[in-house]
Amino acid sequence: MTFHASQGLRLYHFEVFSPYAGLAHAVFCRQGGVSPQPWESLNVGGGVGDQVARVVENRQRAFRATGRPPGSIADVWQVHSAEVLVMGAPRAAGERPPQADGMVTDNPQLTLFMRFADCVPVLLFDPRRHAVGILHAGWKGTLARIAARAVTCMQDAFGTRPADLVAAIGPSIGPDHYPVGPELVEETRRAFPHEHAALLTHRGEETCLDLWQANALALRQAGVRTIEIAGLCTACNTKDWFSHRGEHGQTGRFGALIALREE
Repeated sequence: MTFHASQGLRLYHFEVFSPYAGLAHAVFCRQGGVSPQPWESLNVGGGVGDQVARVVENRQRAFRATGRPPGSIADVWQVHSAEVLVMGAPRAAGERPPQADGMVTDNPQLTLFMRFADCVPVLLFDPRRHAVGILHAGWKGTLARIAARAVTCMQDAFGTRPADLVAAIGPSIGPDHYPVGPELVEETRRAFPHEHAALLTHRGEETCLDLWQANALALRQAGVRTIEIAGLCTACNTKDWFSHRGEHGQTGRFGALIALREE
């Protein structure tokens, strides 16, 4: 990933997507918005105590910085599921978004947009079939293999071949800052019966879960070959990223988007 500046915002681009002129994407750092503490400053998440007008302005700034019309937004009410939806049209103003944690589309008039503060952003691009996807993978979605479900969804909806997909795993809670209890250790073993030892590391009395590698593993097992992992821990870098754990729940949400450009 590399940092870029655009219209006063600081954002990240994945190197793996750089060859594709027909793709727009970004993961937005927390600078350049209008929200005060504890959401300073580009908070794009509702439901965290920030004023709606500030959240709307922040989202519009994010879209303008990437050359995407704010009215092209397609988003979901994120509920820590493994549900992936095929999106056909932008969300109308005032319309309640559906509940899900993944979206895919082949419509260049849509911009898929999601919000994060430790959970894993996963972005997908099929350069052959011209389709994109974005996922919000918390521990529930990760262990339910939402990444693999998205691949299957793109296969069914667009004829995507998994080997053609280009995937990117964005800033999120790193393995050194994600201790989990015995119940989650057992769920990891059930979800990845042959690979769990590589996903669970021990630090003294703590056991930590590597969400980056778990999602990458699910993608590889689904047939995806090209995967970039940012390797940036949100809890370690609260100057750039909102972190629920790193900021004890008093924080905002940073945005990520992906879209096809009109040809």
